[in-house]
Amino acid sequence: MAETNPAAIPATIYVLNGPNLNLLGTREPEIYGADTLDDIAGMLEDRARELGIDVEVRQSNHEGHLIDWLHEAQAEGARAVLLNAAAFTHTSVALYDAIRAIRTPVIEVHLSNPHAREAFRHKSYVAMAARGTVSGFGAQSYLLALEAAARLA
Repeated sequence: MAETNPAAIPATIYVLNGPNLNLLGTREPEIYGADTLDDIAGMLEDRARELGIDVEVRQSNHEGHLIDWLHEAQAEGARAVLLNAAAFTHTSVALYDAIRAIRTPVIEVHLSNPHAREAFRHKSYVAMAARGTVSGFGAQSYLLALEAAARLA
């Protein structure tokens, strides 16, 4: 049986998306843009290929799925997680705890700038536990976060 060279296996970055992001492209395009989640996934996959890494893009409207996937990212040795927790950003102590419980770096991502929006969006439980945050650049926020994640040791 042939030995697998771990250095030859591309690093994986998980891209986790929370509630209602499956509606991108049709949901409030004046805030979130015209790109669909599939469009964003395609951009990420193209750039990841250029960087020599893999991306695993997922979306769920259920908080527990996001928590399970954060745990999985660590168990699978992911280089990092890009997390757009959407509305859970502002409400989920459980996501905060899950991020704190893993060693895998998490980068918070938002299409819009939460601080330029309603006051209830100004508090982020995700940001309190994440390595960093990229927001306000539409779909480019994901690409900027991917660039940062690709450079993490």
